[in-house]
Amino acid sequence: MPENATEVTAAGIARLAGVGRAAVSNWRRRYADFPQPVGGTGTSPSFALPEVEQWLRDQGKLAEVPLRERVWQEVAGHPAGAPQALIHVGCALLLVRDRPTAWLELAAAPDERMAALLPQALGHVLTARFGPEAGRGHGAGASNPARVHTTSAQGPGGVHAANPPNPAGVHTPGASGPGSVHPPTTQDLLPSVPLLRAAAELAAGIGAGQAFEFLLGRQLDANPRQYTLTPPQLAELMADLAEPPKGADRAARERPVRSVLDPAAGTGALLRAVGGPATLYAQEADPGLAALTALRLALAAEGPRRAADGTQRPAPGPTVRTGDTLRADAFPELAADTVLCHPPFNERNWGHDELAYDPRWEYGLPARTESELAWVQHVLARLRDGGTAVLLMPPAAASRRSGRRIRAGLLRRGALRAVIALPAGAAPPYGIPLHLWILCKPEPGVRPAADLLLADTAGLPGPAPDPSAGPGRPPGGRAAGGKAPGGPGGGRERFDWPAVRSAVLDAWRDRTDAEGVSRVVPVIELLDDDVDLAPARHLPRPASGGGASGLGEVRDRLTETLRLTAGLVPPAAAPAAPAHRPLTTVGELARAGALFLHTGTAVPGSTAAPVLTEHDVLTGAAPTAPPPTEREAPGGAAADDPVLLEPGDVVVPVLGGSTAARVVDAETAGAALGRNLQLLRPDPAAVDPWFLAGFLRGTANHRQASSYASTAARLDARRLQLPRMPLAEQQRYGERFCELAAFEDALRTAGRLGGQLVQGMYDGLTDGTVTPG
Repeated sequence: MPENATEVTAAGIARLAGVGRAAVSNWRRRYADFPQPVGGTGTSPSFALPEVEQWLRDQGKLAEVPLRERVWQEVAGHPAGAPQALIHVGCALLLVRDRPTAWLELAAAPDERMAALLPQALGHVLTARFGPEAGRGHGAGASNPARVHTTSAQGPGGVHAANPPNPAGVHTPGASGPGSVHPPTTQDLLPSVPLLRAAAELAAGIGAGQAFEFLLGRQLDANPRQYTLTPPQLAELMADLAEPPKGADRAARERPVRSVLDPAAGTGALLRAVGGPATLYAQEADPGLAALTALRLALAAEGPRRAADGTQRPAPGPTVRTGDTLRADAFPELAADTVLCHPPFNERNWGHDELAYDPRWEYGLPARTESELAWVQHVLARLRDGGTAVLLMPPAAASRRSGRRIRAGLLRRGALRAVIALPAGAAPPYGIPLHLWILCKPEPGVRPAADLLLADTAGLPGPAPDPSAGPGRPPGGRAAGGKAPGGPGGGRERFDWPAVRSAVLDAWRDRTDAEGVSRVVPVIELLDDDVDLAPARHLPRPASGGGASGLGEVRDRLTETLRLTAGLVPPAAAPAAPAHRPLTTVGELARAGALFLHTGTAVPGSTAAPVLTEHDVLTGAAPTAPPPTEREAPGGAAADDPVLLEPGDVVVPVLGGSTAARVVDAETAGAALGRNLQLLRPDPAAVDPWFLAGFLRGTANHRQASSYASTAARLDARRLQLPRMPLAEQQRYGERFCELAAFEDALRTAGRLGGQLVQGMYDGLTDGTVTPG
């Protein structure tokens, strides 16, 4: 095996071959020539990637490894670790994009020669992007892949990373040192040269910035517990909220270049969402994450620009510093136009004791349990007069008694301009409805604002139902798919992001009252003993159904639905003796080529297409749209190529023992097949899809095809049985099964409308909008 060869785990082998991990374990037992482990542990061994690829090819189990997968495996198996490998890749991709000729000359050299020449070439491109300090290394013999200066070694080090590893050799010169990415040494780069060549090849196809986004996204996905991410939709919303509102003066709106700061940058999602020309500043406690953020922002920025003399000059990159922001602020003299911040929540060791006399606490010393209010005051201290800040905050910060004095001060001086409640699931932690605080630094001589905007988007309706999907047979006749009118409900990906975004921006820019969504509250009403700023306390959610007029519409729709449902009630069942029919199994049909089996692997967010999940099949809901995640896969490059649904496919869940089966219709077609689902794609000339789905739903059929563990049942779709019938007879059964599916869909609609009407009547009678007579 070559020295420093990339290693891959059993999970990585399964991903390469497109199989489950159990298959990899089986190969290790059955084949004596399977590659031997070269690292890892007894329970999680690792293997040499070149040996694995060769073995898979020899066995006919691997035609060709996708380039993006090969590059990621090299990153994940890098001997210095994935974070340092990504830093090397980011530096190289900057060179590939900004100085392509220089890269091509270097790439033509042998590996050792290329590693010897790269530090100088990287120094030039990093100097152009990050300033002179970035281009200077720290000794040829040092092993310092990250090359990040740290302003302070104190503090929790967990702004957006839970217990992040400190990259080897990170230089910490003290509070005065600047933070920047520095070129790795020849010794550092030597094992990375094959990776850099592959990354450059990937960048040639999808672009340098997109290639780095893909690899960084895979790293974040592989370590979900180490990072607190800001989903891209939320980051874009926060960036838009920081734009000058409609009523701003012309000079403010036409400011050519504004300065934007994120003092808790994490992976740089907020600054990456900033549109238009801007000078970006960031600070992050974890040195390795700070380096990745600097490279990510630089690669997301525009490439070199042609100067007046005809030379190519790269645009200046972001200014990224490393250190604990509250204890060792890297930008003490900065007066930014805008601050965007997703601070850490519920920190106890934020510096309460040593920062007791800090001049930033204009509105009062935050309690030890109020770290979020410390961040609020830090942000205000870094704004210019009249500048705007948008912070993502936990809902408790708006109502905890320990923070009421600071909240009152923010209101009296007009610093807090809006508190906006988001739906639960907008960002982690997904179980609670987080708040957005919009702040504006008071200007001397300007009268403080006399009101506060409170908005609550939790009660906004979900995605609108398809008006053509009534309780009768869905459009398209027999290709019904059971789409539930009213759209999906519940879950972190279930709310309508475009509706939330529109409601929030309209409320902020117009500052008008909107029933059930927003209200402009006089400050004097809020300055009581509690100073509770939770929007739900001052903006009661509207009654279900939208008041008396809305309830009338719901009642009319329910009446029509019940009328149509009555017409779909199945006719009385005619008793008959049990039929003794010759049977076949799904497995036999698959072997005969009458149908094809596929297993779902997609999850919402792993692909740009919506994903049909197990929940969607069980409830008859529409496929689930991708949730807000920070990763933005380049060119739709997902972790795996998903199975896309086609009309006539039959989908069954494999867990839980439920007797559900769904026939894919034209509206559901094109969605990706989710996890814990199996797809049966029948040949329409041999098997009728509705006949297939109907017999798969038989209780006895499910019981004999299921295996049971201690806590769950698992369905083996290959063991499901079907009667042997000619196609014409199958279609007779299929017609009846289609009618039953339409009746089931109508019952769902009636139940939803009935529940809405009942709750709306309760709400209307109790709040006085409906009278009993």
